[in-house]
Amino acid sequence: MAYTFVEHSVPLYYETVGSGTPIVFVHPPGMGSVTFHRQQRELSSSFQVVTYDLRGNGKSGKGNKPITMDMLASDLHELFHHLQIKEAIVCGYSNGGSIAQHFALQYPHQVKALILIGGFSEVCTPLLYGEFLMGIYAVKWHGLSFLANVLGRSHGITKEEQQMIANYVRLSDRKRLYEMYVTGLHYRSTDRLHELRCPLLLIYGARDYYVHAYGRLFQQHAPDVRIVYVDGARHQIPTKHDAELHLIIRSYFA
Repeated sequence: MAYTFVEHSVPLYYETVGSGTPIVFVHPPGMGSVTFHRQQRELSSSFQVVTYDLRGNGKSGKGNKPITMDMLASDLHELFHHLQIKEAIVCGYSNGGSIAQHFALQYPHQVKALILIGGFSEVCTPLLYGEFLMGIYAVKWHGLSFLANVLGRSHGITKEEQQMIANYVRLSDRKRLYEMYVTGLHYRSTDRLHELRCPLLLIYGARDYYVHAYGRLFQQHAPDVRIVYVDGARHQIPTKHDAELHLIIRSYFA
């Protein structure tokens, strides 16, 4: 187990395997670094794979301050400093992509390329808005166990994997998780996408229809955008379509 401290006192849990160009994965609220257990195993032969738990998630501390996007980007910046990473590929999944975008905008010199899996620059479509409301409602009224079971079943392929993910979600701090959902719901980077100074690779499931419109937003506002659709996939690409994801990443960056 490896930790560094952000804001001098908040423990941030991370894992790093492999060598080569660093690729840092940012998970969506609640799911933790275990989301990328397949990437750790399969990509470490080509990259230095870095995964970590956002504050208030998994094995990281929750801190005493309310969650903000600036704070989450600063935490990642401090992790880069701790690991002596000058520049990396940053890959955000789902709402983790919002954190990855904000990091790329706040610390452009540290991002070699940005990968967003199921990413969006704002929540402006009814279906995505509804997804966020469901997450907020689940945390506020049903608690972590309900959300953990939903995320485990939707992402895991085997019963063991479903249970592993669900158990990790249960480690989250309920208050911080609620704040993350609310922060993600209101985050908007669309008007700043023209500031991106790195290539942007968007990866969408071909059947993940409710986020496809966001690809066009990125194309309209960001300077260097490529989009790849994974056949037969919905949203859960890191766990359910990992072979395709690894092939895409290697073809662009290895």
